[in-house]
Amino acid sequence: MEENREKNIMNKTVIVTGGSRGIGAEIVKSLAKENYNVVLNYNKSEEEANKIKEELLKENIQIEIFKADISKREQVKKLIEYTIQKYKTIDVLINNAGISKEKLFTSITDEEWNEIINVNLNSVFYCTQEALSSMINKKSGCIINISSIWGLTGASCEVAYSTAKAGINGLTKSLAKELGPSNIRVNAIAPGIIDTKMNDYLTKEEKENIKEQIPLNKIGKSIDIAKCIKWLIEDEYTTGQIISINGGWYI
Repeated sequence: MEENREKNIMNKTVIVTGGSRGIGAEIVKSLAKENYNVVLNYNKSEEEANKIKEELLKENIQIEIFKADISKREQVKKLIEYTIQKYKTIDVLINNAGISKEKLFTSITDEEWNEIINVNLNSVFYCTQEALSSMINKKSGCIINISSIWGLTGASCEVAYSTAKAGINGLTKSLAKELGPSNIRVNAIAPGIIDTKMNDYLTKEEKENIKEQIPLNKIGKSIDIAKCIKWLIEDEYTTGQIISINGGWYI
């Protein structure tokens, strides 16, 4: 039992925010199967988080799940404290949590705007700032932010979401310069359209129209993002990059 505990401490520890569904869930599963110590953060999707944990346990893979509304700093602090108490360190932070809302700009309420900015952008600020104490102390770390194609090009009727994702891109580039001397890498992945529940609002016809605009003529899968995550963790010389995985939709 003690040997297993020591082995776990030696493995790299990863926090995945919004890890219970979609891209986040695929990232959790992929890294857990590669023997990373994974802490799956969720807020509302407790049932989905437990299902992932149970699914991995059937393969003798253990992950931790932790409920926290990461748009609130105090709850982020608890997530970080839990992880350090459990594994002594944080090696990788994946800021994946996000929400979207399709609405005319003139109809967005203050509450809707603030919620989207808080969940998509402020959470990255809180989580990264709180996790950095562990990374800076050991002069090693990897931060990966999940942005969006809309943070690069902007999307009609998704101004708040596009603004938050563009903010993530700016944060990524600036922070990479600031943290480089501490041997901490900061990158972002900007997915195009990915086959997740977040895009369920699109009709079959709308999805077909989008596919026609994509040179590879297909919609991406969550595993496409998870593969890039794994590479960014292992790579030691890439930082400050916004990697757009979109099948050629935006070049």
